[in-house]
Amino acid sequence: MPHSALVTLIPTLQNKRQLCLIGAAVVDIVTETPALPKRGTDVELTEKGIHVGGCALNIAIALKKLGVESINALPIGQGKWADIITAAMAEKGLTSSLQDPSGDNGWCLALVEPDGERTFLSVSGVENNWNQQALEQLKLQDNAIIYLSGYQLSSACGEQIVTWLETLPSGIELFIDFGPRIGDIPKPLFERLIKLKPTISLNRQEAEVLGMQEINAFVEQWHNQYGCPLILRIDSDGALFATQDGYGNVAPFKATVVDTIGAGDTHAGGVLAGLASGWELPDAILLGNAVASYVVSHVGGDCAPSVDEITHYLNQY
Repeated sequence: MPHSALVTLIPTLQNKRQLCLIGAAVVDIVTETPALPKRGTDVELTEKGIHVGGCALNIAIALKKLGVESINALPIGQGKWADIITAAMAEKGLTSSLQDPSGDNGWCLALVEPDGERTFLSVSGVENNWNQQALEQLKLQDNAIIYLSGYQLSSACGEQIVTWLETLPSGIELFIDFGPRIGDIPKPLFERLIKLKPTISLNRQEAEVLGMQEINAFVEQWHNQYGCPLILRIDSDGALFATQDGYGNVAPFKATVVDTIGAGDTHAGGVLAGLASGWELPDAILLGNAVASYVVSHVGGDCAPSVDEITHYLNQY
């Protein structure tokens, strides 16, 4: 689909399927650094702001601004970080369906280098306290789409989450963005997840963890090897995809990169918005490319565009 045609699809964004986001709400303290610190040194940082974040919350924000609703299974604790998250979510018209008074939410120090690349130093909180009782609180329709992050799947509760997923109706579809924790997921757990035939979204580095040596060959062989859909994000080059019907690429949107925090999450938000609206996967990926391009040209991971903003942005093309 050409970029201009995406503008005509934007007004059709609305829930035709239920979306459920299972993941984290945390606080991101964003700083600029001239270079990553070396051991034993003292590096002066420039604070750029405090933002609510976490993969699932970034996606919830993106979906809400695009006019698509979601069940937000984001555990909210008690403490200073939870208070910041609760207030920020309320400002954005969001709530969480899960409360956990056993502790505070986690937080993250984000180090942004001059080229926009970011490195996270994370402290976990109640967002990784998952159990069967919490999961069974989620009221899901038989054709729902569930989003999951590698942060939760690689945590101590990953086994419980996968065991619960294996009990769900076959009409429920999974969308998994493993993120940088893909290498921390035990192989037996990864194999159980793949058997559920999720749509998998990866970036270059994550695909290399799975053995990618040459991009096109990896995509072409994916469905034969794993039997489930793939989205391979290749930054300024757009994205590739593989399904049972074949494989292809989806055009990028040029952007001046300010920082890349939340880019992958917002890409997932755009794709999920399209899929929940009944769009075909390539069209949904194109929307993901567009909103990710918008986000990397702004500071922080909680700056996803509204329908009007992304329409204006698309009209530049």
